[in-house]
Amino acid sequence: MSKDNFNFFKNVVEAIVFSSSQPVKIDILEKRVPTSIDLDEILKQLKDDYSKRGVSFEKINNSWAFRTSPEVSDNLTIEKTIRKPLSRPAMETLSIIAYHQPVTRAEIENIRGVSISKGTLDILLELEWIKPKGRRQSPGRPLTWGTTETFLDVFGLQDLSSLPGMADLKSAGLVGSKPLITDDLSSLDENNDENQELLIQELAPKNN
Repeated sequence: MSKDNFNFFKNVVEAIVFSSSQPVKIDILEKRVPTSIDLDEILKQLKDDYSKRGVSFEKINNSWAFRTSPEVSDNLTIEKTIRKPLSRPAMETLSIIAYHQPVTRAEIENIRGVSISKGTLDILLELEWIKPKGRRQSPGRPLTWGTTETFLDVFGLQDLSSLPGMADLKSAGLVGSKPLITDDLSSLDENNDENQELLIQELAPKNN
């Protein structure tokens, strides 16, 4: 197919991602681009095109989005009042879910050493940082929890492998010392579809 057609569909991909308020999944882009067009090359070129601009074209897990470039982010900072900062238990729970997912409520409580209130999970659900990940094939078939792409986006992570080392979270007191459900993030299935500030400093690059 001609270069003109390639450039046309490159513009299509750019427009789709630009107009979306959420990261756009790769399978959505695949449906909009003919198989005769190299979508990977389009994504590579767009990333290169925006590499030295005020916004960058970034991959977030299996999705793509435009994000503010680190070089200009300090000039775009907007101060606002946080009405309900996360509690320490909520941040500990989020940390455990991020590192041990898919994880059940009972497993979270075992790692923390204390029970968690239903409200703690409700807050994380309201923020869209966690979601149900199916049921454990064990007696009672308990519900398991995992993080979302919104979580990755908020903390500036490309995927779960971008999380800091478990030792860093333990030293910060954000993860318990009991035996882990899993230490190997590479074994997680990505498609299985103060101290809030302390965790943010550990998880998020200082980009936005």
